[in-house]
Amino acid sequence: MITRAQTILKEVFGYDEFRPLQKEIIANVLHKQDTLVVMPTGGGKSLCYQLPALLFEGLTVVVSPLISLMQDQVAQLQQLGVAAVYLNSSLTPELYQQNSARVARGEIKLLYVAPETLLKPKTLALLASVKVDCLTIDEAHCISEWGHDFRPEYRQIVACRPRFPEAVCLALTATATQRVRADICATLSFNASQQFIASFNRENLLLRVAPKQNPLAQTLEFLQQHAQQSGIIYCFSRRQVDELAEALQQHGYAAKPYHAGLSDEERTRNQEAFIRDNVPIIVATIAFGMGINKSNVRFIVHYDLPKNLESYYQEIGRSGRDGLRAHCLLLLGYGDIAKIRYLIDQKSGQEKQVANYHLNIMLGYAESEQCRRVPLLAYFGEDFTHTPCNMCDNCLNGKQEQVEITIPAQKFLSCVARTGQLFGANHVIEVLRGSHAEKVLKHGHGNLSTYGIGKDFSKAQWLHLSRQFLQKGLLVQDFDYGSLKLTPKAHEVLRGQEKVYGTVQAEQAKIAPEQEERLEYDRELFERLRALRKDLADAQNVPPYVVFADKTLIEMASYFPQARTSLRRIHGVGEAKLEKYGAEFLREISRYCREHGLQERFASTKTVAATSPRATSASKAQLITDAYNAGKSIADLVQQFGIKPVTILEHLFKSVREGRALRAEGFAEYSQLSLEERNKVLAAFEKLGENFLRPVFDALDGKVSFDELHVLRLYYLSRKQQSGE
Repeated sequence: MITRAQTILKEVFGYDEFRPLQKEIIANVLHKQDTLVVMPTGGGKSLCYQLPALLFEGLTVVVSPLISLMQDQVAQLQQLGVAAVYLNSSLTPELYQQNSARVARGEIKLLYVAPETLLKPKTLALLASVKVDCLTIDEAHCISEWGHDFRPEYRQIVACRPRFPEAVCLALTATATQRVRADICATLSFNASQQFIASFNRENLLLRVAPKQNPLAQTLEFLQQHAQQSGIIYCFSRRQVDELAEALQQHGYAAKPYHAGLSDEERTRNQEAFIRDNVPIIVATIAFGMGINKSNVRFIVHYDLPKNLESYYQEIGRSGRDGLRAHCLLLLGYGDIAKIRYLIDQKSGQEKQVANYHLNIMLGYAESEQCRRVPLLAYFGEDFTHTPCNMCDNCLNGKQEQVEITIPAQKFLSCVARTGQLFGANHVIEVLRGSHAEKVLKHGHGNLSTYGIGKDFSKAQWLHLSRQFLQKGLLVQDFDYGSLKLTPKAHEVLRGQEKVYGTVQAEQAKIAPEQEERLEYDRELFERLRALRKDLADAQNVPPYVVFADKTLIEMASYFPQARTSLRRIHGVGEAKLEKYGAEFLREISRYCREHGLQERFASTKTVAATSPRATSASKAQLITDAYNAGKSIADLVQQFGIKPVTILEHLFKSVREGRALRAEGFAEYSQLSLEERNKVLAAFEKLGENFLRPVFDALDGKVSFDELHVLRLYYLSRKQQSGE
């Protein structure tokens, strides 16, 4: 049956291969084994039940918490030619009855319902009249009281399970700690062995944190770097959302607000404008996003500090769902911390302790000097060791230069001691900077020897230093009240027995320009295809990404397919979409190629004309391959083309995938491994295949770097070519 699943994967969904864990999960579901899937947003959870639904004889029922999410998923399935409907309060009575009748007649493969709809007697009666083969519970963390979005009605789904004795149960979530997973399994009576936990690492997300100094100017600077791209800006409060959306509009950006204070009509209108690419930017509170399946969100900005790391992870997860690169910027402002702490102070008991704990975890991530992915993934119980990731600011910037900060440390620690170890960082800094604030004068702290001795640093710089003192174990923070206490190590520093090294934040922090990603496609053709997609989507009243994802358009703009057989090879082009849109897209691509003297690039004999004025970076892979086969070394190519070795290797890998031959000896020369070590790597590729490097890396116990694996994969493939395999 899994062979048939592979065929459906290409014919219906247009994908050549499964993503990690999808094949195993689908096989488990097809064998009617109850299954819990924890997979990050954009990891491909939906396919884990949508594909089995097409192989099951009966109906797959999908319980989903949000109307917008149901509508989006059903629209996408219908575009693929899959019989899918939903039942919820957004339907007119006539449409509700029509959809119910189609389910009763056995015409539907996937039925989406809210938990409240599922529990209605008329829904249960409808489902009792048909064969239900699969019960899928999406956003399954809602079942758990420990989940970040617990919903009591989700618990009641459990009582429905005995009504569908032949149905396998599949529970899916994008974020679940070990405690939440255990609760879901216990509630649904799942076997603990039937859990599939994918890596929480979203490799395509570029993570950055910048000190928040002039947030509007910083945001405008960031948006200039992402012109014409779609993104979400998250703010702490409704007021901030309205003010920022208005400010962006005044600076010429098409941005709309979204928060719970707007009317239902305005929220819906703004969300639809964003989803349909009519408005590129949405400014929102956390109320926005859970039901958004928009695949081409290219950036997320956190204008204010999130309350906890799980919320942050979920929010950045709304970008880059198509697998392409997305940029996530967090502006870290210490005034935001004070606002959050004020709200936490309104709580009491365990609730207050938990909120403080989550805030400190969030700050630990934001102020970390190590790879961002280490603390982020550690929160979900995942040990990330593949550093540098080269997709976060800390890894890209390299290790920041450490300077001696012993004297500032002594000043700060001394002030903590002289104020009685009863105050937080903000008050200590007020004293150091000689503030005339009422609180400082009321406590007599204007008379201390440390009063005014820290005017050489700004408040933001002192706050940055204070967090380093905490991380270095010179201070601890009271769990309940936030006051700072000295540690034994602090006393050593004060006595001059220990030096302190760290970093001093620059007075004015600019958003570092991001290195342009070298995507090998014709950007003008991509824009023309994007305009065509928008016209087709508007004509059908669906979001553009429902027609084709950006990744599909990028492949079209890379390979210039001009025949149906060629278009079928493009990612995301299944049979239904080929029939529906193939002629329109082929016509546009062919017209463009005629105008610019371009040819298809699938076969090695069909190459982009190097002399064409429109032969953009799409031709670079061929130029590099030709130079390599003519005898140039990889080091020569790096110098000739002015790009990194890994980019040279990516171009060569693209060429070999397109069927072009590569000489093998150049890769052996470039490798730094011994012959014995190389042979072990080649044996691993032979056993595990060459599509993915991670299985080979793991099989070799992480002893061979990914850089070496990139080289030796090409060596392995070029040797296979020579042997005629």
